[in-house]
Order: sequence, then structure tokens, then C-alpha cells
Amino acid sequence: MGEFFDILANPALWTAVLRIATPLIFGTLGVLLCERAGVLNLGIEGIMVAGAFSGWLAVYLGLPLWAGVGVAALTGMAFGALHAFLTVALALSQHVSGLGITLLATALSAFAYRVSFPKVSTPPTVAPFAPMEGLGIPILSAQTPLTLLALLLVPVIAWMLYRTPAGLALRMVGENPQAAESQGISVLAARGTAVIAGSALMGVAGAFLTLSAFNSFYFNMVNGRGWICVALVVFASWRPGKALLGALLFAFFDALQLRLQQSGAAVLPYQVYLMLPYALSILALVLVARRAAYPQALMKPYRKGER
Repeated sequence: MGEFFDILANPALWTAVLRIATPLIFGTLGVLLCERAGVLNLGIEGIMVAGAFSGWLAVYLGLPLWAGVGVAALTGMAFGALHAFLTVALALSQHVSGLGITLLATALSAFAYRVSFPKVSTPPTVAPFAPMEGLGIPILSAQTPLTLLALLLVPVIAWMLYRTPAGLALRMVGENPQAAESQGISVLAARGTAVIAGSALMGVAGAFLTLSAFNSFYFNMVNGRGWICVALVVFASWRPGKALLGALLFAFFDALQLRLQQSGAAVLPYQVYLMLPYALSILALVLVARRAAYPQALMKPYRKGER
């Protein structure tokens, strides 16, 4: 028990929590924007893979790191535009389109990698973002600028959703698109913009993995983080502040299980510790989701003039 509390008191644990949570924050905010507008985006897993690869490849080819992040965001926007066209403009199944986007983006990334590096056995590396050592706050000083950006986006998106006309319009098309249309709001434009913007954040979430957490691209590096983000939005009841809390909670469980395996406190098979963050996240989701007030028009296609 003493070793367990020593782990909790170690600043390295909390540094790891913030680092692990960063891509989840980006991804969860992206899913939240889409779903607030009434569109489920199950393409996040593939979009994160595509963002991770495209951002890393751009930097490998000589672009600055921030340009690589921009390329990842543009990649996410491109897949988001495709998803918006299929689900918003054509009113096709959001589930099928999202899963199709995931398969397409993942396959294209793998194909592009094989074409770009046909004879490479180990992934090439780039110089990633450096920690912000001048901040003076120990936990933040060990992070990169992308982590700070993720934290800043939480209040910015909360302010946009609840304090601006654009946020009101976005929430309105996710709750009652017919009423929004009667007020002169274009449901198609609002939903399409939200999906594209949310997908850009998903692309940046992937870029964090290759340009900050690691320095290369390899297959399966996203490792289900996209699906975790979808669950975290439900846990957060579609609120940015609670989304941040959920991302930090999952990251805490993940960082804790790694340290429990490495310490003498590990008395169970390692598979149990690997399962721990997912099992506890499912438990938290079950406890919270029953009371969650989801957007009323979520996953409901809108056709102008229909009631």
C-alpha cells in the first residue's frame, strides 16, 4: 500500500497523465462538436491515423512542426468534408459512413506509407516538439506546446458553444433542426461546418502522437483512442469541461496501470492492469450515461421541408 501512495505522490505520474490525455482531449472535443450539431462521427479512429501519418510525413519532408500540425488538421478536414457530404447533404447512415471513413483513412495511410517507404524496415524519425521548460510549472514544463493548446481549446470551445450566436446555432441544429431552419439557420451549413471543424481536431489528435509523444509513425499507434473519445463524450454529457475531466480520468488509469506493473505493488497478471483503464472507464460511463442529456437530433438526418 505504501508503494501505491508513493506512485500517486510522484510528479512523473501526473506528467504522464497530462501527456496521455492530450490526444484524447483533442479527439473528444472534435467528437463533441460533431455530435452537438447532431452528427455521429465514427470516422475518428481513421482520421486520427491519417492525421498522424500526414503530419509526420510533412515534417519528414522538410516542413516545420507547426506546418505538420496544419497538414494533419487539413487532412482531418478533408475526411470530415466527405463524412459531412455523405451524412448531412445526402442524409446517409452516420454509422456506416463513419466506419467507412475509418477504413478508408486507415487503408490510405497504410498504402501511402508503403509507397513512400517501400524498402524501410524501421520507421524514419523526425525531431518532435520540445518540452516547454521555461514555464516554471513542473508538470506543464515537461509537456509540449500541443498539450497547452489542447488545454486552452477547452474553455475556448465552451465559450463558443454557450456564449456566441454560432454556438447557439450549432446547438440548435443538434436539438431541433426544424426550429433552427425556421429562424433562418442553414442546418446543412451548420452541421457541415461542425463536422469539418471537429474532424480537424481529430487530425491534430493524431499529429500529437507522431510529432510530440513519439517521433515516428507506425501502424496501430492510435490503438483505439478514437473509440475512447466517442465514449468520453457520452461520459461528459456533451460538455467541454467534463470532457477534459473524462480524458484526464482515463489517462490517470492508463498511467497508473503502467506504474503498477513496474512496481512491487503489481500482484496480479499484467493483463489485468492493461484492462484496468478500459474497465474503469466503462464503469464510469455506465454510471453517468443513464443521466446524460444527449442532443435530441443526434444521428437523425435532416431533409429540408420534412417534419
